[in-house]
Amino acid sequence: MLTKGWSKWPLLACTAVSAAPAVAQTGADVAEAQDRASKPSAEQTGGLEDIVVTATRREERLQNIPVTVSAITANTLGGAGIVEVRSLTQVVPGLNGARNLSVNLPVIRGVGSSGVTVGDESNVATYIDGIYQADPFSTSLELVEVERVEVLKGPQGTVFGRNATGGLINIITPDPKFEAHGRISAKYGRMRGDANDYDLRAYITGPLTSTIAADLAALYRKNDGYIKNLASGGYLGRTRVIDLRSKLLFQPSDSARIILTGQYADSNDQTTAAQPFNNNSAGLFDPPLVAGGAPIPVPNVILPTRPWQTSLSFTPRTDYERYNLSLRSQFEFDGFNLETSTGYMNAKNAQDADSDSSNIYRGSTLITLKSDTFSQEVRLLSNGAGRLKWIVGAYYFNLDGSMDIALGGAPRSTVPPSFTFLAPEVKTTSWAGFAEGTYELTDTFFVTVGGRYSSEKRKLRQALNGVSLVAPAPGFDTDGVARKSFNKWTYRIALRYNFADDANLYASYGTGFKSGVFNGLGFSGVATDPEEIKAWEVGVKADPLPWLRTNISAYYYDYTDLQVNARAPGGLAFLLQNAATAEIYGAELEVTAAPTDDLQIRTAIAYTHANYKDFPDSPLFVALPQGGNLQTTTDASGNQMTRAPRFTFNLGFNWGRDFAGGRIGISGNLFHSAKVYHDFANTLMQKSHQLLNGEISWTTPDENLRFFLWGTNLTNAKVAQQISPGALGTYVVYERPRRLGIGAQFKF
Repeated sequence: MLTKGWSKWPLLACTAVSAAPAVAQTGADVAEAQDRASKPSAEQTGGLEDIVVTATRREERLQNIPVTVSAITANTLGGAGIVEVRSLTQVVPGLNGARNLSVNLPVIRGVGSSGVTVGDESNVATYIDGIYQADPFSTSLELVEVERVEVLKGPQGTVFGRNATGGLINIITPDPKFEAHGRISAKYGRMRGDANDYDLRAYITGPLTSTIAADLAALYRKNDGYIKNLASGGYLGRTRVIDLRSKLLFQPSDSARIILTGQYADSNDQTTAAQPFNNNSAGLFDPPLVAGGAPIPVPNVILPTRPWQTSLSFTPRTDYERYNLSLRSQFEFDGFNLETSTGYMNAKNAQDADSDSSNIYRGSTLITLKSDTFSQEVRLLSNGAGRLKWIVGAYYFNLDGSMDIALGGAPRSTVPPSFTFLAPEVKTTSWAGFAEGTYELTDTFFVTVGGRYSSEKRKLRQALNGVSLVAPAPGFDTDGVARKSFNKWTYRIALRYNFADDANLYASYGTGFKSGVFNGLGFSGVATDPEEIKAWEVGVKADPLPWLRTNISAYYYDYTDLQVNARAPGGLAFLLQNAATAEIYGAELEVTAAPTDDLQIRTAIAYTHANYKDFPDSPLFVALPQGGNLQTTTDASGNQMTRAPRFTFNLGFNWGRDFAGGRIGISGNLFHSAKVYHDFANTLMQKSHQLLNGEISWTTPDENLRFFLWGTNLTNAKVAQQISPGALGTYVVYERPRRLGIGAQFKF
């Protein structure tokens, strides 16, 4: 018999002093979450919410699954000032990232990719409502009317699977309700340079008939420039985002549910207005006119002297537009459920970037990307009360994409620029079958075994300056197409032992796989080898008190054939290659406490030891006295992996109390990160830093009207989100400066 109570493990119960991201929603939000048949629901257990997630492709209590998951509710996101995917790093332990141009590059426990080309999908997968989003810009959009975000850590080699060697981010949005309601919110803020910041959001849902309900979520956000352009005297960094999403729910009976979703997003972004890092720019000098001569200083060159300044020869931009359609269905039968997920996305992106980050034109990168993706998944899940829970499924994915790329510039400030034009076309087709089962050996001991077989075919057609590359160009056939197939079994085994009523110990071993990739930014048709990962993990999930939750995990990864991106010598093409093996191990602690009805506290700590184990020919950029970099190689074996700080910590809270005929609320979130390296050689570093966000609000007694003051990056920390070396210099882009503002929300 299982011994009730906590007398056998008092030390674990005493480890918690604050709280983790999975904190409770309140009021109408909880009622809505409980009302959903196809989404996680919640039940109040003492001071904490009992969160149900879909991390195993079925609804299960977060505390009962042998998977490390951080579940971030809408209430936590709002209180921490998190409105976009890339800011999730401030509340999720082990999740880090950077940017490449305007693309967010998530990293989970040291595993993440830096590619942004069509067909080179991230090894941290992004899902929206359980449907895979292959486009790399999907991680750069706003969080629009989100119910919850689930971050699954470690290789997802079975029920999610596709290329997710590091883990995945699953964004859960609310489904339509048969009870009509809605809300409208407006925010206004200011940044440096008197930049205005506007944020308007609306959501409405309700019934159309007794069996059909619909909803509409809308976002409009705009901010003025906050990056001083010393060359023109104006400001860069403007952003405009429009996002519309609508769902139609058809529920003819309690055992059938069909949801059609359409989404449109459009954004224009100047936040890639970079500045030279340590004044390293080729715009400083012209090359000598004769061999052996001295570099010639360029007159009128202007370089920034502090963060959020730039001096560019033209205005950079990133324009992004996408359309999404999805159809999800659930049918309940005697003994099993049938679920289907169908997704389609059309995405377009155009980017201009100044390659030397100076007001002297040296070079630029002009890229236009287009992609069409389609996915279909069918799942059968057991729904009986027996000791065996099982799921089997099949998955299909197809991507057609193309890029138009202009790389080049001017060797001297007085010479007209010349460009190298690439026009790659890529196609990816993927099939997979998977199965997983959990057997209850005893009332307290469970065994989970799952596997997935994946088959992927990739094609590349590359054109250089308008001429298709064919044999004898490396990798290409005589018809100008490079082809490669990849097949792999991945699997997972997990054990779970319930050693108290509200506590369990789990251990797992799993494998992950990302197929080989063609390099659309290079001149070769030779694909990389797949990268693979083997992961061991142990953890404890426990609710020692009704108001306290403590989850801890430790892991070890053996990571081989990492696919890495770097500029080729000369700075034109990019190299995508298998360049390293790595050893990763670490531990994470998430704690949630709700000691009173008025207070919730959350904390999360992550230690990540992520080092390259074997990386003998790592790219190294050496700064030249005349500006720019000389590219060579170095042995990066033993170096810390990029975008993988050793230690991160966050502490957040939500406090409320009746005041002045309504309710006052105060919330905040403090995030700390150890130093972060942005290159393999560990020469480009962002020092340890902190980010602080906060909010003060007052809500009317009926909770229909809410006013608030808000702020992000309250200490005005200068944090580099991207440091990138190249032949023409090294450039840096900083996170947004301090923002302060007011807002209001109206519910109806």
